[in-house]
Amino acid sequence: MIKTLVNAWKVAEIRKKIIYTLFMLVIFQLGTVIPVPGIEKNALSQLLGIGTGSGTLFDLVNIISGGAMQNASIFAMSITPYINSSIIMQLLAVAIPALERLSKEGEEGRKVIAKWTRYVTVILAFVQASGLYVGLSNAGTLQNPGFLSYVTVTLSLTAGTAFLMWLGEQITEKGIGNGISILIFAGIVTRAPALLVQLWQMLTSNWLVAILLVVLGLAVIAFVVMLNDAERRIPVQYAKRVVGRKMYGGQSTHVPFKVSMAGVMPIIFASSLLSFPSTISAMFSAGNTPAWIQWFMGSWLYAVLYFVLIIFFTFFYTAMIYNPIEMANNIKNNGGFVPGIRPGKPTSEYLTKVMNKVTIIGSIAIALIAVLPMLMSQGNMSVSFGGTSIIILVGVAIETYRQIESQMLMRNYKGFLD
Repeated sequence: MIKTLVNAWKVAEIRKKIIYTLFMLVIFQLGTVIPVPGIEKNALSQLLGIGTGSGTLFDLVNIISGGAMQNASIFAMSITPYINSSIIMQLLAVAIPALERLSKEGEEGRKVIAKWTRYVTVILAFVQASGLYVGLSNAGTLQNPGFLSYVTVTLSLTAGTAFLMWLGEQITEKGIGNGISILIFAGIVTRAPALLVQLWQMLTSNWLVAILLVVLGLAVIAFVVMLNDAERRIPVQYAKRVVGRKMYGGQSTHVPFKVSMAGVMPIIFASSLLSFPSTISAMFSAGNTPAWIQWFMGSWLYAVLYFVLIIFFTFFYTAMIYNPIEMANNIKNNGGFVPGIRPGKPTSEYLTKVMNKVTIIGSIAIALIAVLPMLMSQGNMSVSFGGTSIIILVGVAIETYRQIESQMLMRNYKGFLD
């Protein structure tokens, strides 16, 4: 891996992309400390329960935003409205035939969907910013409440999210790719110094526990890497056919089913759903969380529901991404077949069966990574985001490395063709 990165840095074209990406990340970090006029960061952190283990969704937002929400900066809402917008558009593409046809029209169709996704992102960001303003207003923590303050706060937060969306798209187009994922990666990495400080303090007070945590963390990282690369390969054989004077087919290939198909999305879905009561309470009850919500967020019932919902959303998200019937039809139309399985419906049933088996293994593994830290910390939901962060970091790092590797490979092919 290191050798590939060093070789990539020697290539002028890729080096420019890496430098451009780093420059965009510097802009992102500068934005995390630019405050929104009229909001005190201490009041916002207290209202939303950030860093207190309250278990609201804002804890996760604060982590992936690099502490921007805790600083009450213009990037406080991070890129989460864009993620939610993308999820909404994916769901609509499954439910609405016109959008489904549009998503299959190639580059032009994807551009139209991307444009609508941006519009939905801005709408969701404005709604979320309005909710934050109402919560701060009810808590009496705004410096100068009023219509002008409402316009200033909501537009600043909405513009911050829109600018982050633009940054991600620029990294995707002119940088090394995976712009949105790299922004989330950078936000989590910037929290590393604070984690190291806590680890050092623990090392001086209880070195045995600190060493065990480091070993456990390395083991989790290794497990996530293995989980991210694991896949079940279904062999596919293509029959020989003669077209004119040439013979086509006859080769063998495979259909890969990744164990971790949905990635971190099921965790985000599950945490969003379960933290909804405490999040709404934080926004509209002036920070006075009801007793039953406090009990629920720290109970064993929360951990069980969290585990079950992660498994459910893993199957749900995987079903949106993979369509065994369509895959079976594509194999059949191209003259292929799975050895020992008849083409058509038997193939789709076989692919569905394999996909369900692989998904259940991956969903249980992801759920364990997310839930075990929470159980070890006696129900502290903010601690459970440590497993989520590891999944995000490892997944984005591997994907970015593969992106750079593919660009190097493409460059070698271009040189060979030239």
